[in-house]
Parts: sequence; structure tokens; C-alpha cells
Amino acid sequence: MHFLILTLEVIALVLVSAVCSGLNVALMALDLPNLKRKAKLGDKAAAHVLPLRKNTHLSLSAILLTNVAAVSATSLVLESVFYGLIAGVIATLLTVIFGEIFPQAFFLRRALYFTARLAPVLRFMITLTYPIAKPLQLLLDRLFKEESVRLQSRRELGLMISEHLGSDDSELDEDEVEIIRGALQLSEKRVRDIVTPIKQVYWLPPHAIIDGDKIDEIKDSGRSRIPVLNREKTICYGVLLVKELVDIDFDEVTPRVDELPLHPAQTVGSMTALDTMFRKFIGAHTHLMPVEKDDRIIGIVTIEDLIEEIVGHEIEDETDHRVKVRRSKRA
Repeated sequence: MHFLILTLEVIALVLVSAVCSGLNVALMALDLPNLKRKAKLGDKAAAHVLPLRKNTHLSLSAILLTNVAAVSATSLVLESVFYGLIAGVIATLLTVIFGEIFPQAFFLRRALYFTARLAPVLRFMITLTYPIAKPLQLLLDRLFKEESVRLQSRRELGLMISEHLGSDDSELDEDEVEIIRGALQLSEKRVRDIVTPIKQVYWLPPHAIIDGDKIDEIKDSGRSRIPVLNREKTICYGVLLVKELVDIDFDEVTPRVDELPLHPAQTVGSMTALDTMFRKFIGAHTHLMPVEKDDRIIGIVTIEDLIEEIVGHEIEDETDHRVKVRRSKRA
């Protein structure tokens, strides 16, 4: 009977030590900013654990005080039956194997789940050890300031998002992952990476005459917006919208380009970051901007180019497809 009672006492004490050890490693494994985000999103487990994780030093003191008490009690119980050395060896093996290694490995697999489940137990430990744990918390808070929030870098965020690819547990589909990754890379890319070279741009000089032949040429280009440049390609006078030519009767009048309403065009440098380009497009109220380098216009960039860079695919409308087919036939 005495041996049975001894065994039950040891099992109970090792179990307490295991819970303390598992709670310790699980609680400290939880990232506080991540826990706050989950709590804001309505995660009940995170909401239960958040106050305990915020008061890290109080929780840590209570856990370790309880753990040390359980380990010491185990040694004392065993010493009542075994010799000191044997009792120490048995207590050490039981504590290390069943009170430390196994529970820590087990709790780490689902840190938030186990910490939330055992939150009442942890609160009981805090209450039980409060007279000692509270002064320890105040001392630790004074010695070690609050944890600073460490934000992930752009590359780290990109890797985190990439981990969602191929995962059955992810709420993001492949297209969403690609879009997010593309958006994260915008500030690392420059306008020169997506510029349409001036050789491929259909543009008009200000003195060009808009007659029937020119209209056919404009239609053949498939462009809805045409930049108006000087011959040296150092000045952009504006952008001509093809849709505004619809109401003109070219049988009666053949106007020059500079006689037509031109929309202002803001020139951007070739080294402008792509995330900055969004703000420029919004501020300029335009979908097309000439790109300059060394005081010369080297091409154009459009809002469509930016969107294509984010989604990772070329966007072709009906006109683009028709022009490609026509050019391939000519070739």
C-alpha cells in the first residue's frame, strides 16, 4: 500500500512538472504580435491566452516556481524510500524524460491550443505563487523592458506568402498568392523594367495632319492613347485620346494634332519605383506617362503595365489580339 501511494505521489508530481514545462515552452513560443492579430480577428483561444502572454514575467515566474516545487517534492518523496543518490538519479530521469523532454516536444506541436486549454491551470499557479511571483515580475519588468515588435522584411513576407502555395490549410488560392507576391516586389523594381521602348510606341508630332489616311494608320496601331512628341523626343505636348476623334468629320476638316484637345502628360524618370508610379498615376489622372532618361523620352509606361507586373501575366484586350494577328500575317 505504501509503495502504491508513493507511486501515485511521484506520478502526480511528475505530471505537474510536465504541465509546467509544456506550458513554459508553449507560452514562450507564441509570438505576441501574432497573438494580438488573431485575438482581433475573433480567435477565442488567442483571446484567452493574450493576457497571460502579455504578463510574460508573471506567468513565467509562476510556472517555474511551481515546476521547481514539484521537482523538489519528487526528490523528497523518493528519498523517503531510496537512498539519497538513488533517489536523485530516479528523480532526475523521471523529471528530464517525462517532465521536460516529452511534454515540451508535445506542447510545441500545438502551442496555442494547449496554452488556451490549460489557461485556468496557469491562472491557478499565478494565484498560488502570487506573493513571490509578483515581486519577481516587477523586478524583471524593470530589468528587461517590454519586447520590441519586430516587423518582417519584404523578402520574409514574400517567403511567408509563398508557403501558402500547395498547402491544403491555406485560405489563399494560387492567383491571390501571385498577386500579393507581385505587389510586395513593386518597390524593388523600376519603371525601366517595364517601359515600352519608344521604337515600339506609336506617337505623333504636333504638326501632323489628321486626315483619312492618318485615321487608318491610327486604327492600325490599335492604340487608344497617343503621346504627342517633338521630333527630338525631348518634349511631350500631351496625350491624344482616339475616342475624341469620333465626332470630327474629316471629309470637311483635316486638323493638325496641336489643334486638337490634348490631355496633359506628366513625364517620369526611368528609375522611378513601381510602387511610386501608382501614386503618380492617381495624382496625374492619366493612364499613360512618358518615360525620360538623360532629358530624352525613351518610352512610355501605362497603368496596365503596372497591373500586369502585379498579376504576373500580360493582359491583352481585343485590339491587342487583333494587332498581333495582323502583324503575324504580314510577317
